[in-house]
Amino acid sequence: MFYHFLYPSVSEFPFFNLFRYITFRTGAAVLTSLILSFYLGPKLIRWLKSRQKHGQPIREDGPESHLLTKKGTPTMGGFLILLVLTISTLLWGNFETPVLYFVLFVTLGFGALGAIDDYMKLTERSSKGMSGKVKLLGQLFISTLAAYCIMEWLPSEIATSLTLPFFKNVLIELGWFFVPFAVFVMVGASNAVNLTDGLDGLAIVPIIVVGGCFLLISYLVGHSVFANYLQIHYVAGSGEIAVFCGALVGAGLGFLWYNAPPAMVFMGDTGSLALGGALGAISVITKHELVLAITGGLFVMETVSVVVQVLYFKATGRRVFLMAPIHHHFEKKGWAEQTIVIRFWIITVILGLIGLSTLKLR
Repeated sequence: MFYHFLYPSVSEFPFFNLFRYITFRTGAAVLTSLILSFYLGPKLIRWLKSRQKHGQPIREDGPESHLLTKKGTPTMGGFLILLVLTISTLLWGNFETPVLYFVLFVTLGFGALGAIDDYMKLTERSSKGMSGKVKLLGQLFISTLAAYCIMEWLPSEIATSLTLPFFKNVLIELGWFFVPFAVFVMVGASNAVNLTDGLDGLAIVPIIVVGGCFLLISYLVGHSVFANYLQIHYVAGSGEIAVFCGALVGAGLGFLWYNAPPAMVFMGDTGSLALGGALGAISVITKHELVLAITGGLFVMETVSVVVQVLYFKATGRRVFLMAPIHHHFEKKGWAEQTIVIRFWIITVILGLIGLSTLKLR
């Protein structure tokens, strides 16, 4: 909004030339999201508490301690993230390129599904919520539409190709299989983040780290000089995603203020489904889908632990882990919640650095 209203007047007000730079608008998006989170957060939490007398329903088959420590904590805090993220992106983004529309469509679409799921859990006083099949169908519809639009928008020479980290000139042509692949990335990332969101602060910091990594990646991919120097595939217009990622980082930091142990509010499926889907869409647009699997390796680990647990139990009747996802396994082993959370944060930072190294090691 600021770009479209103020930059055209740059000849009269030279200061407005700042709005031309993605770096300036990205930094402004971070600060805007952060300030809005601090201002709106307490108000939203009070409102959620007034509407949710008993807080988020706690899984009866989860760790026993959660029935005591988590009881009464309101959920749907992801609404705060989505609100300030959307406002900040609208204020500082340049919507002459459609990439921001693509990412916001996936983010808000998945967020709406998550909000319905959270609302059903609250009204039915159950941890079940929306049917898994219905939720998956909704995700498939949204991501399929987004994947097709992204494919049509991307440069034709790389639109349906898969790039490989560490290799500068290797492209795997997927053809029309690109659409189901992109759908898999978005839906998989969404549900992976959702599985990770089980302890106070556990999911939001990895989201911030991965969002920060893709802030840099999207800026470099959308800058022809840097893309050529690093020998990564240039995607014109994708640099605007850096503004969205900046808003995401600021919103995530603001939410962490209230979600840090002991959490005042949970993000719920409203936040986890939306932000996971957003990261998946960003990776597809920037042609760094496999780098998402590296930087978001914690989300992958959590998902794999669930898949392994289910398949092994069906085959043998026994369990590999004491409980899945894997963060609950360590809880069962006696690790303190804060210990698990901080160690998983450290793992995420390491994976983020490895993911960023792929930009240069080619």
